[in-house]
Amino acid sequence: MALRWATAVSSLHSSQAEAVFLELSCSKTLYPSQRTFTFRPNSTKRLFLPLHNLSSTARIASFRCFSSALTPDLKNALDKVVTSNKVVLFMKGTKDFPQCGFSNTVVQILNSLNVPFETINILDNEMLRLGLKEYSNWPTFPQLYIEGEFFGGCDITVEAFENGQLQELLEKAMCS
Repeated sequence: MALRWATAVSSLHSSQAEAVFLELSCSKTLYPSQRTFTFRPNSTKRLFLPLHNLSSTARIASFRCFSSALTPDLKNALDKVVTSNKVVLFMKGTKDFPQCGFSNTVVQILNSLNVPFETINILDNEMLRLGLKEYSNWPTFPQLYIEGEFFGGCDITVEAFENGQLQELLEKAMCS
């Protein structure tokens, strides 16, 4: 969940400088460009940033700060949902009214296999959507869980369906 923007300004005045050192205190994860820096709670780190990561005129770098959306309560609730149902699909929309083509594809595959499954609409709850990305360590939706384990998203589900792996796994899950 985005909390704030942090801006680090170089104290160097020379245009010949190749890098700056930034001292940042944060208890969150910082995402500068494509890099990720994780800060322990109440910690301080010095970062060495090459100037090509900073704007060439102002010597400014912006960082987007995030905190964890996966609270202990949400993790416990997700654990309970995925372990109490043999097949769970976290998706955009519902199985009766998918609101995303990828979600619809996975619903159609599961329906074609006559597998009973539960769906959770991630569009109903922003914290659920954000926390689930951390829970599964998977950035996109839909997310399919089989017997309490994360299986994959749409592409993985389609591939497993086409090669028969999904059918075998679901058959085993339904028999256990």
